[in-house]
Amino acid sequence: MSKSTVRQVVLDTETTGLNPQEGHRIIEIGCVELVNRRLTRNTFHVYINPDRVIDQGAIEVHGITNEFLQDKPRFEDIVDDYLAFTEGAELIIHNAPFDVGFLNHELALLKGAKLTVEDKSTIFDTLPFARKKYPGARASLDALCKRLGIDNSHRELHGALLDAEILAEVYLSMTGGQFSLLDFDEGSKEQKQQIVRLSADRPKLKVINCSDEELQAHQQRLEAIEKASGECLWNK
Repeated sequence: MSKSTVRQVVLDTETTGLNPQEGHRIIEIGCVELVNRRLTRNTFHVYINPDRVIDQGAIEVHGITNEFLQDKPRFEDIVDDYLAFTEGAELIIHNAPFDVGFLNHELALLKGAKLTVEDKSTIFDTLPFARKKYPGARASLDALCKRLGIDNSHRELHGALLDAEILAEVYLSMTGGQFSLLDFDEGSKEQKQQIVRLSADRPKLKVINCSDEELQAHQQRLEAIEKASGECLWNK
């Protein structure tokens, strides 16, 4: 990647309980990649056998059972792939001390390892950012989705990859979100330089009008963008 390329990884984990100091472990990691504030198709997702029983309260949150994890790899089996995916990126995490605390605990359990998350990545915590941006308002992921007009109706249970995907949308909306629809990827500069002239004899394009529901959804999205960033170019 060039020096001007900004790579970020939106990350979430699911765990057996709330406190790694009580022996709780990570059971799922989900990551999605952003390059120059654009979602790519690159993701990292894995379930992990924690070698311990999951708290019932945690199962009620994420729905992952002990039986499901029995044949899954252990953290030591996936750590190299995890580090390769996240190394050098800025990690976007909601309530970062929780996830980073668990990841550092897992890294500390590896034989001979003297490595922390902070050694490989910088961290942006969206929770204190949201609390500062919307003082006095609830700052949970669900609350932010409602405020920003992001559809999370498919989120019946927590899941690391799904929550990372939702958090990516929340992060982009909270931090300005908009980018030019004319932008191309870094490797597509030639496309910017090519001008295609259409024939004057071409048939007229068929106009398909949007439905009332589509128009309403579009307007709601524009209003959410304006509310989040202070200005929406398409509302002018």
